[in-house]
Amino acid sequence: MGIGSIIRRAAACACLVSSMAMIGHADAAEKHKIFLSMSFIGNDWQAEAANMVKAMAAHKNYADKVDLQVQVAGPNAQRQIQQINAMVQASAEAIVIFPISPTALNQVVKNACDKGVKVFAYDGEITEPCAYNIAIDQEEAGRVTAEWLVKKLNGKGNIIAITGVPGTSVDNLRTKAAKEVFAKHPDIKIVGEAVGMWSQAVARTELSKILATRNWDDINGLWMQVGCFTANSMQLEAGKKPEQLLPCAGEGSNGGRIQMLPAGTEAEGATSPYAPLGAPRISYASPPYSGALALKLAVDAIEGKEVPKKTVLPLPLVTNETIKLCQEGTWQEMKDGCNAFKPSIVSNPGWFASIFSEKTPEIGLNAALVGQPEN
Repeated sequence: MGIGSIIRRAAACACLVSSMAMIGHADAAEKHKIFLSMSFIGNDWQAEAANMVKAMAAHKNYADKVDLQVQVAGPNAQRQIQQINAMVQASAEAIVIFPISPTALNQVVKNACDKGVKVFAYDGEITEPCAYNIAIDQEEAGRVTAEWLVKKLNGKGNIIAITGVPGTSVDNLRTKAAKEVFAKHPDIKIVGEAVGMWSQAVARTELSKILATRNWDDINGLWMQVGCFTANSMQLEAGKKPEQLLPCAGEGSNGGRIQMLPAGTEAEGATSPYAPLGAPRISYASPPYSGALALKLAVDAIEGKEVPKKTVLPLPLVTNETIKLCQEGTWQEMKDGCNAFKPSIVSNPGWFASIFSEKTPEIGLNAALVGQPEN
């Protein structure tokens, strides 16, 4: 082979390598750069919601078009503001966000919108008009659960209230609505109140403080944004029998829902207190799929589809009359109405069970548990 042929072949190879590099760069550039901005993460719900966002991004419908990057600000509005500014500077096309405050982020969100960034808040609200919001009706959640408890107590009794993460719209709206209900019934007395941070562990700590000066026999019911599973467990530890458990209006943790099942129900892996007890409950949830749906809608908005500014999700409500155990936890089984998972499937009782939505067939049980999409 002559030197001229070698040079020509080398040049052709160089061109091919260069072309392949350009194609690879073009493929990366074609992906939508989307950031997940999380605030408080110290509870099961936030971890589960993040898993479901990541699973949506990894689904075959989105893996080739979404470049998802995750940042955590903690319960610090100023830090979340700084991170959002940095996301905009990093050429974000959309930001999916759990906001630590409904109002503190408004200016930075407005700035992002002005630069063409789509901002989608899930669960918590952002009041800046350019933002998209995806959540349940939080006031309805507070009101309906408080009304259930009042009815269960025949309008009279001492109750404990455990709230959520202060400053968030979720906590503000739920607590406000519940207290408005209780105020209409002067014989309902809130004899203990504490901030629970939507955490079973924090709920235990705060209940222990309240019970340092009170006895379970002095209490008639509980309204808890998170902690009914823990409250039931603590009552058993104190010597109460399952049939003596107090009515609790609270979260959709799987542990709490398993406790709602009739005593004696066969549930593989169940061991007290994570076992069927017939505990009197109403269980509700901000569904942790809301962040994943926000990501899906963000892609639609980036691609020019019409997306409503406000998406109100159905409020998942489960009572002792409607609790239904999932045998396998398939998407179809959830569609058919099961709403609690066997402890052998979900080992963590604090994990949230309201994961089903017909709007998100891309994600199911594995998404919530380990961040893996449906096939």
